[in-house]
Amino acid sequence: MLRSGGNAVDAAVAAAAVLCVSEPMATGPGGDLFAVVFAGGRVEGIDAAGPAPRGAVDGEAPDRYGPRSVTVPGAVAGWALLAQRYGRLGLEACLQDAIALAHEGFAVAPRCVASWAGAPTHPDGYGPPPPVGSRIRLPELGRTLATIAREGASGFYGGSVAAAICAASWLTEDDLSDFRAQVTAPLAADYGGHTVVELPPPTQGIAALEGLALLERTEGELVDEIECCRLALEDAFREVRDGADVRGLIDPGALDRRVLEPSQLVIEPAGGTIYLCAVDEDGMAVSLVQSLFERFGSGVVAPGTGVILQNRGFGFAVTGGVVPGRRPYHTIIPGMLLRDGELGGPFGVMGGFIQAQAHVQLVHRLLAKGLDPQSALDQPRFRVSGRRVLLERGLWERAGEVSSIGLEPVAESDTYLFGGGQVIMRTPTGTLLGGSDSRKDGYAGGW
Repeated sequence: MLRSGGNAVDAAVAAAAVLCVSEPMATGPGGDLFAVVFAGGRVEGIDAAGPAPRGAVDGEAPDRYGPRSVTVPGAVAGWALLAQRYGRLGLEACLQDAIALAHEGFAVAPRCVASWAGAPTHPDGYGPPPPVGSRIRLPELGRTLATIAREGASGFYGGSVAAAICAASWLTEDDLSDFRAQVTAPLAADYGGHTVVELPPPTQGIAALEGLALLERTEGELVDEIECCRLALEDAFREVRDGADVRGLIDPGALDRRVLEPSQLVIEPAGGTIYLCAVDEDGMAVSLVQSLFERFGSGVVAPGTGVILQNRGFGFAVTGGVVPGRRPYHTIIPGMLLRDGELGGPFGVMGGFIQAQAHVQLVHRLLAKGLDPQSALDQPRFRVSGRRVLLERGLWERAGEVSSIGLEPVAESDTYLFGGGQVIMRTPTGTLLGGSDSRKDGYAGGW
């Protein structure tokens, strides 16, 4: 897309659409999207996550899978808004590679197969994972993407595609047709001489910012990172609600008054998500995350469309029950770094509830420890889950440090639980340095 005269947004939308085909267990038009865009010296957020149906029962327990776990999918509206507001080539051009890939087929990569195999459900048309390297085609999905390319977002939120989504879920056609993606003002906090940008609720972006703000008041050791993440996640679980103002959590006075409380967090789903970022020759930068929540989302496919519907409604479990017409707690968070108002670089780590704590770990390694993007991504991670702290290989020998603060260290061999990320950093001289997590199939490229 860049070689064809497009900009970073065109490239990001095209890549996001391609990943809907090549990683169908993680993302698709039936999922949600958030993005941060830096352009013309300004940073803006794109919020493309939809609400629960207005006809839902207030306070009912959310389903984890199935038709009643679905909220309005926002990704397609997000593509359209990104392409219209920032892009050069238009949405139709951005979807052509994904359409071709769906019809012509693609070779399945190793980690894609592993993630596919580990999914809790395998929806119709997406059965047991194919062998590594085998070629699969998704013609129904290709036809849906072609409809979106031809008709825009209305081809998804209306007509036969919308009717199929409603037939397969508890959503109504009004729920879909009334939805709009929005431009939103990001949240920000300073760390390591940079400004860290995250998105407001319904995302957990505030947890990353609070964790970093607390960490800057410590020595920055492993136990400090763990404790700061625990505190920030507890606050996020308590305070993050659709439309809530959470800026007070990173107020210096509030941070200075924070006292460690017993954690009530429990182990959560690892998540099915993709993250990508792009920077172009004009300095436009995009940080984009797109997700079905868990692998294969709700396990429901809208008949005849190839569209797997997310199970984001299960996020209402954080707040105690479904709220009709509102959005649940969202795990997915794109990040951006600024330096003196200029671009520092986009970053993100996919992986469900690990994302905020992984942002803290990644930014700390980039800015406080001075690691390059690839080295920072490949450092072993921890994952806080209640009073248990999962330790990735490379941190196992530090279990004693975790025990010393009264927590239970767990040596975890499943790297999937620790997410995967990408980073592009812009040096003070203007050089771009990229990194792509070795835990995933992605790569860093430039031209």
